[in-house]
Amino acid sequence: MDPYTRAGVDIEAGARAVELIKSQAARATRSEVRSSIGGFAGAFEISPDRFLVAATDGVGTKCEIARRAGKFNTIGIDLVAMCADDVVCVGAEPLFFLDYVSVGKVIPEEVASIVEGVATGCEQAGCALLGGETAEHPGVMEPEEFDLAGFCVGVVTKSDMLGPEKVQDGDLLIGLEASGLHSNGFSLVRQALLEDAGLRLDETPRGLSRPLVEELLEPTRIYSPLILDLNSRGLIRAAAHITGGGLYENVPRVLPSGLGAVIDPGSWTVPPIFDLVREAAGASRDEMFYVLNMGVGMVLVVAKGDEEAVLSIAQRNGYRGWAIGEVGQGSGLTLRS
Repeated sequence: MDPYTRAGVDIEAGARAVELIKSQAARATRSEVRSSIGGFAGAFEISPDRFLVAATDGVGTKCEIARRAGKFNTIGIDLVAMCADDVVCVGAEPLFFLDYVSVGKVIPEEVASIVEGVATGCEQAGCALLGGETAEHPGVMEPEEFDLAGFCVGVVTKSDMLGPEKVQDGDLLIGLEASGLHSNGFSLVRQALLEDAGLRLDETPRGLSRPLVEELLEPTRIYSPLILDLNSRGLIRAAAHITGGGLYENVPRVLPSGLGAVIDPGSWTVPPIFDLVREAAGASRDEMFYVLNMGVGMVLVVAKGDEEAVLSIAQRNGYRGWAIGEVGQGSGLTLRS
């Protein structure tokens, strides 16, 4: 049994649920839907050359870390990042965001602190916080429990769309540095670090330079402003947001049929928190690359010859990046030994 399954997450059941949902979702459509465009967000044609792009997501069990720590003002940044960075993978500019906060009991100061983070995330992504909903669920959720969901809508012209149709054999892969664990794999992280290893949130484990709680609650990096800038210069062809499923599942989502990707995991330094999780979980390298981002939060597909310009612009805007691999004949993702 892999570590993620031991932590209570059934990946196969989740994939099966998606397959069962597909046929039902296909019934609820309109002629303007362009579901095949992109892969990280849905597109809806509003004119022959313009599309609305939308994505929804949550923060998952990272909320439990925030609850245990009593720190609520950054988890909203994670929520915006998970949605806005999916929207921008299609090339769309995030326009507005809505949040849904469910709680066992409304504690006004905590709800306000959560939304403070959402507003900060929207500022970073360049979109408006258009509205939201706070729902109280007594008897269903414990008084101190809460959960978050978000919805982001953007707009893109047909010529600016990013996706598999633009990717070519010989293209290069640029990895953009993650700010940490981001917002995926926290069922495994909590089980491995807090339960199996018995670490406390207020301690600084070996290999880390700050308390564990600060490492775990580091907000997810928002990449949308940089990607929009690079796309406006014609420097990128596709973008893969490295969320649930890690590099193994997300990079192939932006590759056309007949092409695969090879990544050299030695081309960047994996942050210590990932080694800490791996050791505590007893996970293999491949298992980690299937669950966590391993220090790469976004992968860009660029034409050979454009990589230096992309890395230079990223650095000027405060984003560290590396050339981590290339696109070639084949399928899926292979990690170079």
